[in-house]
Amino acid sequence: MDERLDEPYCETSDTRPVPADSGPPYAECVLCRKPTEYPEPVKGVTLCPVCDWQEAQRTACSG
Repeated sequence: MDERLDEPYCETSDTRPVPADSGPPYAECVLCRKPTEYPEPVKGVTLCPVCDWQEAQRTACSG
């Protein structure tokens, strides 16, 4: 039996920032500039829920 069948087809990294607990100011979405659920000083790519969902759809495995 082929051992590669047990390996995931594509792996995703879960390196998302932690959502804000305390409220505004929120970071802007890097695609649409709308407020995200992340605090303003978060480093890295921040996406609003809509753009995050759309990006997940674009990068999803299709196999």
